[in-house]
Amino acid sequence: MKILGIVGSPRLGGNTETLTRIALEEVSKEGIETELISLAGKKITPCDACGSCRTTGVCHIQDDFQEVYGKMVESDGFILATPVWFGGATPQMVSLISRCYLSRGGKNPFENKVGGPIVVARRAGKNFTFAQLMFFYMIHGMIVPGSTYWNVAIGREKGEVMNDEEGVRTIRNFGRKLAWLAKKLNT
Repeated sequence: MKILGIVGSPRLGGNTETLTRIALEEVSKEGIETELISLAGKKITPCDACGSCRTTGVCHIQDDFQEVYGKMVESDGFILATPVWFGGATPQMVSLISRCYLSRGGKNPFENKVGGPIVVARRAGKNFTFAQLMFFYMIHGMIVPGSTYWNVAIGREKGEVMNDEEGVRTIRNFGRKLAWLAKKLNT
């Protein structure tokens, strides 16, 4: 089994990456392979709604999307993690999830995989961004475990998120629940 953590922050080593690593650490404690993928520095162009993927099953845009998407398809599940930017997910994350939807080519390679969002904010926008990513999981028929609260935390500067004890505790619990669920579905 393998679970990915996809970080949509354009900053390496920031709060979103920190929380994603914490969740993946809990998953790996259960003997499940993990991989962190950062979208920082990757070029993932927004979907241009050409529709070619519906007939060919392949997106015509050639960029870093194909590599990330391939790993998502091959995994047993994935976490989508983003900081809040202007009240929503980062442009990098939005481009990734919009391309995943149209690139299905009539198939749904994510159905019954496990996953869930992680959201970090300085102050506001957490709930909307959390819902934005949850819509992705729901439309793909994925299975999302709960935690002790929504998978959100507070932090602006690198490392500040570690001061949000409840947020970190929630993310750890989410990682444990994600591993538990992945194991139950794969037995």
